[in-house]
Amino acid sequence: MTRITRATANHGLLVAGASLALLCAPTAAASTVSPLPASDYGVRSVCAASGPRQAACLSRQLVPQSAAARARTHPLGMTHVGPLPALSPAAGDFGLRPQDLHSAYQLPATGGFAQTIAIVDAYNDPTAEADLAEYSQEFGLPSCTSANGCFQLVYGGGEAPFPKTVAELDKARKGTPAEQKKARLAEGWALEVSLDIEVAHAVCQNCRVLLVEATSQSFEDLEQAEQAAIASGASEVSNSWGGAEAGETPLQESTSPFNHPGVVITAAAGDSGYRNWDAEGAESYTEFPASSPHVVAVGGTRLSLGAGATWAGESVWNGNGAGGGGCSEVFGAQPWQQSVADWSLVGCGQRRAVADVSADADPYTGVAVHDSNAQCRETIEGHVVHWCTIGGTSLASPLIASVFGLAGGGAGASYAAKTLYENALASPASLHDVVNGSNGECSKGFNPTTGISACTPAEEAQASCGATLICLAAPGYDGPSGVGTPNGVAAFQPAPQGGERPASASPVPPPGTPPAAPAAGLSSSAEASGPSGAAAPPPPGAPPVVISRLALTANAIFSLHRGRVRLSQVGFAFVISVPAHVRVRLARRVLSRGRTRWQALRGSLTLFAASGMNRRHLAGHAVLPAGVYRLTLAPAAGAARSIVFRVR
Repeated sequence: MTRITRATANHGLLVAGASLALLCAPTAAASTVSPLPASDYGVRSVCAASGPRQAACLSRQLVPQSAAARARTHPLGMTHVGPLPALSPAAGDFGLRPQDLHSAYQLPATGGFAQTIAIVDAYNDPTAEADLAEYSQEFGLPSCTSANGCFQLVYGGGEAPFPKTVAELDKARKGTPAEQKKARLAEGWALEVSLDIEVAHAVCQNCRVLLVEATSQSFEDLEQAEQAAIASGASEVSNSWGGAEAGETPLQESTSPFNHPGVVITAAAGDSGYRNWDAEGAESYTEFPASSPHVVAVGGTRLSLGAGATWAGESVWNGNGAGGGGCSEVFGAQPWQQSVADWSLVGCGQRRAVADVSADADPYTGVAVHDSNAQCRETIEGHVVHWCTIGGTSLASPLIASVFGLAGGGAGASYAAKTLYENALASPASLHDVVNGSNGECSKGFNPTTGISACTPAEEAQASCGATLICLAAPGYDGPSGVGTPNGVAAFQPAPQGGERPASASPVPPPGTPPAAPAAGLSSSAEASGPSGAAAPPPPGAPPVVISRLALTANAIFSLHRGRVRLSQVGFAFVISVPAHVRVRLARRVLSRGRTRWQALRGSLTLFAASGMNRRHLAGHAVLPAGVYRLTLAPAAGAARSIVFRVR
């Protein structure tokens, strides 16, 4: 029953994403129950592959393979202080819970505005409302039913699609081969429906959930359902499906159902890596409608949680599935996307790049979902349960749509994606910058225990996209993760009409939050002052000097993963608001008397930077030893900015 994807079939293993632990602080006397290795699980696509002018849902299910995994005696993706409650989704045995998502992304449970999140999917799910009720009861969420007005079902084609009832579905399962195939399609989309509506309600608990069901998975029927969602008053629309761009044109898209200024429309970027390298078949493409210039394209990450389900880091999802992305072959890039500091390093030229933003998608760090269909049915110690673990960018798309709901929706903004790019520039701390990983292809396979790619991100990117940022994470914008993942709702709030953005756009970390240690690869940080103290004040009447979008170049990132990095290979790019002299310093993190400190290296330089984008590199042939380094740019008058990177 488990479909082996190309990435796993090559190695004869069914593996899941990295075994990332959600650590609960143990008491001295308590025993600890840890998660099983990723090799105890497999991953399968929830929906069958699509044909020409058809879409497939973009979700993946984590499937227990070993006896221990099937028994659910070990928690999934988290470490519990024992004993474990038996078969408890509320304890996290089947995946991340609503409170985990809220804690990780610093989200409120409710928004201050009445919002309607539409979910567009194919076929009919006769048990959708009942499954949502079970999910809400399990996690103590407010009831969301048609009776209280929270849940509404609309048919995109005017009448209920197949199957109209559970009995009709059961009959089709036993019918002709064609009827059985249609039943399998409907079952897959029903599980997709459960994922979408449950995530939407979990994230924004006072938003209305509008389920719009298309007659089939054809683009024609799905776009008809998209139009019905808009006509029904949706303020946000999530599309957890996609297919090839073939047949699309800019002219058609200008009048398509995805072009609705003021409505936030999100679309999943794909589950098969950069340009679908991991998909069945040889066709290479960037997912549509994610590639549409009118939507918010949502990429996928692997989420790591710390004590209390706090955010502990994210990397690009790549392991038995991978976050999608790539350059569109049809559509041009919007001006605000081309204005990012590192656009020339992305590799798309004038074409649209996918994604815009990202969120958790790795099936091993997926969410618990309740669904009554056979795909989500397990028998454990004689008990039948209808809980399963689902990931994919189908998880990320409704999550991001719901964060927009918490933030008040599009608020009349012509393009929701433009809001993200503007806020990323004005308030970088409002997003988690994903700086590690790649969604490129790895010829070496995946580690069977961790599920992580055996290649370095640079190797994946070099093989797939020539080491450009369209398939390689780096500080600032990149293709796999866009501008980053949510850190509160500030990045999703458009500026008031005719006004300035609120000064409180940057979320304040909880008291006592330790600074994140640099992970293998790259990390970034902004400093309000230089390494040795406060920056010099600007002369009276002089315009402020602001450095932003500081990032290493793609060539520098590639060099870091090859070893023996010379000073001259450390290239960097940045944007400066006005022409100014800038001092560039490099420091190495060292251990001295049991404490770490930054040790400045010889060879600091001063350069003159013109206003706008600048690209420079350090000078010298000295080889940098393995370690963690900080590159700091300090203007003569203004705040310094730094990035931290690792030389392997």
